[in-house]
Formats: sequence, structure tokens, C-alpha cells
Amino acid sequence: MENTSTPTHCPYCALQCGMNITPLPQGGVEVTERPDFPVNRGALCGKGRTAAQVLSPALRLTAPLVREGGRLVEASWPRALDLIAERLGATRERYGPDALGVFGGGGLTNEKAYALGKFARVVLGTSQIDYNGRFCMSSAAAAGTKAFGLDRGLPFPLEDIPKTGCVILVGSNLAETMPPSLRFFTELRENGGTLIVVDPRRTRTAEQADLHLAPRPGTDLALALGLLHLVVAEGRTDEEYIRERTTGWEEARAAAMAHWPEHVERITGVSVPELREAVRLFCAPETAMVLTARGPEQQSKGTDTVGAWINLCLATGRAGRPLSGYGCLTGQGNGQGGREHGQKADQLPGYRKLDDPAARAHVAGVWGVDPDALPGPGRSAYELLDALGTDVRALLLMGSNPVVSAPRAAHVEQRLRSLDFLAVADVVLSETAELADVVLPVTQWAEETGTTTSLEGRVLLRRQAVTPPPGVHSDLYVLHELADRLGVEKGFPTDPEEVFEELRRASAGGPADYSGITYRRLAEENGVFWPCPEDSTGAGATADGGAAAPDGAADTAEGAGTAGAQDGGARTAAAEDRFPGGAQDGGARTAAAEGRFSGGAQDGGARTAAAEDRFPGGAQDGGAGTAAAEGRFPGGAQDGGAGTAAAEGRFPGGTEPGTPVAVAGGPEGGSEGAGAGTAQHASAAGTAGADGRTTADAGGGMTAGTDGTAAGAGGSLAVDGEDAALDVLPDDPASEAVPGLTPLAPPAPLPGHPTTGTEAASEARLVRTVPRVVGGHPGTPRLFLDRFATPDGRARFVPVFHRATAEEPDSEYPLLLTTGRVVSQYQSGAQTRRVAELNAAAPGPFVELHPRLAARLGAADGDPVAVVSRRGRAVAPARITPAIRPDTVFMPFHWPGEGRANTLTNPALDPTSRMPEFKSCAVRVEVLGPGE
Repeated sequence: MENTSTPTHCPYCALQCGMNITPLPQGGVEVTERPDFPVNRGALCGKGRTAAQVLSPALRLTAPLVREGGRLVEASWPRALDLIAERLGATRERYGPDALGVFGGGGLTNEKAYALGKFARVVLGTSQIDYNGRFCMSSAAAAGTKAFGLDRGLPFPLEDIPKTGCVILVGSNLAETMPPSLRFFTELRENGGTLIVVDPRRTRTAEQADLHLAPRPGTDLALALGLLHLVVAEGRTDEEYIRERTTGWEEARAAAMAHWPEHVERITGVSVPELREAVRLFCAPETAMVLTARGPEQQSKGTDTVGAWINLCLATGRAGRPLSGYGCLTGQGNGQGGREHGQKADQLPGYRKLDDPAARAHVAGVWGVDPDALPGPGRSAYELLDALGTDVRALLLMGSNPVVSAPRAAHVEQRLRSLDFLAVADVVLSETAELADVVLPVTQWAEETGTTTSLEGRVLLRRQAVTPPPGVHSDLYVLHELADRLGVEKGFPTDPEEVFEELRRASAGGPADYSGITYRRLAEENGVFWPCPEDSTGAGATADGGAAAPDGAADTAEGAGTAGAQDGGARTAAAEDRFPGGAQDGGARTAAAEGRFSGGAQDGGARTAAAEDRFPGGAQDGGAGTAAAEGRFPGGAQDGGAGTAAAEGRFPGGTEPGTPVAVAGGPEGGSEGAGAGTAQHASAAGTAGADGRTTADAGGGMTAGTDGTAAGAGGSLAVDGEDAALDVLPDDPASEAVPGLTPLAPPAPLPGHPTTGTEAASEARLVRTVPRVVGGHPGTPRLFLDRFATPDGRARFVPVFHRATAEEPDSEYPLLLTTGRVVSQYQSGAQTRRVAELNAAAPGPFVELHPRLAARLGAADGDPVAVVSRRGRAVAPARITPAIRPDTVFMPFHWPGEGRANTLTNPALDPTSRMPEFKSCAVRVEVLGPGE
């Protein structure tokens, strides 16, 4: 059967899971799995599978809105754009350019982020631009740049995780935040590796761990220092590595030795035996990784905290070596690319520094402006929001909802209300858009083409699959029209590929060099890892090596490149190649001999890549090593089901490859399909097929047929109280399409681009394919293997010391609040809260309390409680669980109104990254009576 699907990527998290948008016979489109994409291999979580529902005109904005008489009313595009340009121009004329603010988002494509930063600096002339990604990865980025000279979330592909010996996962509940990624950690354990999870809650991720460390919120820095102390005391440091590849060890060692185990136990609550066991597990294998997420990063000392974990990697020789290293699990869909191309307050495209004269000259040359005309660095995200209505009088906001997502949210909401003028471009009428003077309806993921950069540093191509509703335009159109009205007629094209071509030139020679990447390559190769300079010889970066020195010049202090050849030829890319055909060391070792890609033997041929390949293609698909036979999920069956892979939550909130899933949403977002409503069968938990593959609904219910495809609507599997199920309906002509959508013709197949049919899907499960590169640089999947991106090529130890959080508990506020996400909602919930199935699974906020704390307060499960901090009060029902520390309470942050968790959070900023302290603040809990 002819493939009519359009391959694209999920609009949500930084995994950027591959998916297909497939036309339905009765009209409209559905989301189906895309097994050829290596990150998710077809699996999708509930958010991804229902993503097309937000495309429905009934759930989103379809006309501009302007405020008249205190109300938002529909207006024409010319009128709305004229009003924005008029108000921005008048504000600039009266107060100066820095009275204009621009606030972007980590979900904007690279093209949009690039154009937004250019618009702020060239058209408006303002320094006051930042974005919500500051609230996500900025501490990890700052620490990585200090230590390695370069920040890229993961310096290696996710496929390396199952092959390492141990992973310490710090402050990440990826089983809920990015469910398809859990398989990499499950495969790690199946291969004999160990998983250590650091989290104050016993999350679904922690349940999978060999060792769970539950420190008091805000003490991750002390924990990392305590582990490093034990590494030194037990003689587990790699002295040769430290001597040859690092600097600054003596100072970092002295800092760690001030944090002896008993002292760390008193600070963190993690026992000395647990500390020693963690060190043993981490140091025993030859390879290991540390991965951090928002837990240690969203602190007023987040940069130092991440730095301490990096020090642990460096001291044990676990960085810049195959299957080892430090990485950050980037959160937002384009959180990586969003921080590389200019919407951050201190950056220019290519991850260049705005205060670097050479960077300014290069980018100004691409933009055709005087370097001196470019403004300098501006305020960070929270500081910009805090200045609204005073120094900053008018704001243009794209792709963010700070009324829900910002710390001290009630104060931020008040600052937004105090603006002279607010314009918002968004897909939906978010809580922030409701405050605007003008709201512009813009296109979203499936309605536009553009690139994103995943948490791996893999640049990806999203392709337009449907025509946007009438009255909806792209963000690029908005910037083009506003620039024209403000006197800049050229330089803001509306075609995303044209914007990307300019981005390539602007990034050339920078740390995040995209100059060798094209739309055609992205389509042919399933993405390309940066850095990828245009020329693969001379000063080019090495494949599996690191960033190249910009323009063949010496390295800069900011690490503007380095791991490749310098000065035009000391080491050629060919000499360093770790891809097929590239000899290393004058031919002594070929890429095949190193086995870095499929088919290549390792260790001179002793081990083939197939033998090393721990992805599907081993003993699976009915062989002795099936998921069921191996007992992959030792957690036991759930909800009374058998102990099969499906019943044990193999793919929480997600589907397995090969299962078409109809978008079951009518105009009201209700669940239809198969004429039966939602599949909420209480009779059974999901079961596994003969090959151990599973499918799942948004709440976790899983079913499978004998070939791994869905056998029909299955059971509902409770996921932390989220028990609504979705239809899993393969090949069902009665499936309901999202109405009002016009699918585009699928793109013509490109040479070498894999199909998504049954045969290709089967093959993708068995073979690791090598990207086909016809000339040019192959991209850099693995950084730092030869040298770090610092002037001397050495990693930097940074001495750090534990210090208290900005707000410690006291008699008035005796508890600690920490916040996070749930599986069926995303970020501020602006989109996911419009999907009925997701709301059924996660209908509202809650407050997790330990049973001992609940007993002391007199709270029962479901009782309304108020959580009170120095900044405000939030109300939500109590959820009693032993999975949290008795001195800590937890709230998810997806909801507005009285249950808004960020009303409570502390905007205390990290001095380096300017990251607010979302993860720890002092609170008290009050049990409310009837009517309170």
C-alpha cells in the first residue's frame, strides 16, 4: 500500500519523538507511529499520540483579538499588526529601545528563535530579550560551559546509555516527563548495568532503580560532594586521566574533602551506607554516566550543583571517553536549539556570546548591520518579567505562558497587567494571552515546516502536514509584517528554509555550528548532530570528536570551538573520522574497527556492532530473550494483571512500534472512535504479545497482539491516580479524525530516506542504520573524545562548596515544597489541558503528603489543603503517599488558578545562570474545612 504519511516530530518534550501524520479515508488526519526514528522507535506517550487534537479549530485561536472596552474581540490581521507596530514604535520613541521587551519560548523552532532574536536587536534595537528556557537548562548549560568549554545537553546519543556500566540520574522523573526514553534505562539494566536515581520522591523512575537516594530538597550539591569525598578516600580516582585531561583538581579535591560522609548524611538525609554503595556501583564498571535534570538545576546554586556532579565524572575519568560522560536531559521541545540561536539575553546565533567583538562582527555581517548598532546583553528571564511596567513598558511575547510557569507567579501576573502594552502570539488563548492587548493566532507543529534540536544535539526537520485554519499565520509572518511596519523591509523572510539558510551562515564557525546542515540532509539522515561545519577538512570538527575551532582560529575563553583541527590543518577531519571509511592515526584504526556505527567490529574485530547492539535485534521477537522470558520489569504486575511486560508498565503512557492510533477527538475534544467512546475497560491490565511488545493509553493501559500491534481497546492501568484510557484502534475505518483539517500531499521520497511501511518498520527494529552522507561533514554525535572545547583541550574542575537554599524552613514555614510534572500534562498545560483524554487522566493539581505528615496535620486523602509560602497560597486536594519524604510536600505545576504551584515558588536566582529556585522553598500546610 502506498505510504501517504508525512514524517515529522512530536511538539512536546526534547526527545522530539518521531511520528507520522497520516490522512484518514473519511478526511482529517491521525498521529501514527514512526518506527524508523531511533530515539523512540515508534513508541509515543499519551501526549504525543493526542497531539493532533490541538490542531482542531475548536480548541485553538483562529482570528486575531484586540482589547476593546476591557474585552478581547476579533479583529483583522492588518488592524492587529498595525496596532502592535504603532504601540511598539510609540513606546520606543518616548522611552527608548530598552523600554521594549521580547519574551520567547523553548518550543519555538530554530528558525523562529533565530528570527525573534534578530527582530529584537535589529528592528527594535532592544537588549531586553530572553525566553522561558532560562527556567529549564540554564544552570546545566553554565556548568557545562565552565567545565568543558561547550554546552550541548547530551554529548552522546541516547543509544549509548544501554551500553554503559552505570548511570546516576539526578532529579529526573523521565518515566513521566519523557516516557519513551525509559526503555534506554531498562535496557541498561537488562545488559547488566546499574541505575542510581537521586530524587526526594520515590517516583515511577525511582521504582526502576537499583539504588534510590532520597535527599532533602536543595541538598544535591552536598550529596555530590560527599560522593566525591568517598571516591578520593577509597582511592577510586583516575589519576592518569586527571593528569592528562583536566586542570584544577587540587582545589576541587580540597573542597570535596570538606564534605565527609557523616556530615553529608546530616545535611541530605542519605545514610553513609547508601553513599558508599552509590560510589561502589558508579566506580565498579569501566564506563559510567551522570545525567541531571531540573531537580539539581532549578536551584539558586544550580550551576555549582551541576558542577559538583561534573567533578565526580572528571575525578573518575568518566567524561570525554566512549560510553561515559556528563549530560543534561533538556526538557522543552526545542530547549536545546532555543538557547543556541539568539533569543537568550546574552547570545547571538551559533551559541556565540553577545559581548564578544568577533561574534558581533560576524553576525552583524550576516545581518547587514553595523556591529556597534547591536545592543549588549539584557536582563535574564525573571529579571525581565520583574521589570515589566517599570523599565520595560511594552512586551512582545511568543510561545510562553509565564502567568502559570514563572516563579512567584502572582507577582509576575501583576507585572504583566501593569504593562502599557502587551502583544502575544500563541496557538491557544493561554492565561497570559488573556491579559494581552493584542493576541495573534499562529501556526503550530503540524501546520508548518521548521527545525528543532533535540536533547541529544540532533537537529531535526519537522514537516508541514496539514493546512492551518483560515485566519492563522506563522510566527515568521508576524515578524516579517511587524519589521516591515517598523521600517525594516528586508531580512525577515517567511519561508522557514530561507531563514534556516541564513541561520547556517550566522552560526558558521561558532560553537553550535549548523553551517553543514541542510533541510535535504535532515530529511535523508533522520537528523544531524551539531557541530556540523560546512567544510569537513582543515578546521572542521571531528565526527565523534568535538567542536571545531571557529574559522580555523585559536580557541576562545568561551570555548567557541576546539576539538577539531586548529589553524587550518594540524589534524584533518579525515584523520579523526570515526565513521565508515575514515582511517584514524594514519590508517591504524578504521571506523569499522572501532565499531562506532552499525556493522563495525570493535577491538580489531573481536566484537561486532551487532554483538554490541543492545537495541532490538538481539534475542527478541519470539526468541529465548524476549521481554517476557527475561522478566524485564521486576516491579511486578499492576492492577491485578499478570506479570507481563505490558502489565508492568514497559512503556508508561506510551505505545509500542507499529500501532496506528487514531486521534479520537471531535470538535469538543471528546473521545469518540469505533462508535464507543473512550476505552475504559476495568477488566484487565494490558498484556504483552508474543514478542513482548506493548501498546498503551494516556493513563498507562497497555494491550498487544501477537505481532506486537494493538489487538483492540485494552484495559486501563492506573498511573499515580491517572486512570483514564484512550482508544487504541489499529486500522479502524470508524476512527474519528480531527475535524477541520486539510492534510497536505506527503513529501516525495528522498533518495536514501527510509520508508515507514511494515517492512521498513520491521527492519528498523533489527538494524542500526548508518546515515548516508554525500560529501560534507557527518555531524558530531559524540563530543570531547579527543579533547574538550577549552583553549588547552582540558576539562576544568571547578571547586564548589555546599550552601543552604535561599529559603530554609523555620517555625512559621516548617516544610519544603518541591514541584514537577505528571505524565499526562505538559509544562503550563496550555495545550494539554485542552485535550479531554489527558484531562481525564490528570484533571487537576494535588499536594503529595507523607502519611506521617498527614497524620500530624489531621489530613485525609482527598481533603482540600492550602500550601502557604511567603509569596502566596495554593489550594488543592491532598494525596497521601509514602513515596515522598515526611519533611517535603510536592505539587505539579501545570494548572492556573487557586492550585497554581508557582504562586508559591521562590524567584531567588543562581548568580551565574540566573535560574530561579523552583525546586525548594519553605511552606506550611493547612487543612481546610468545608467552604474554606
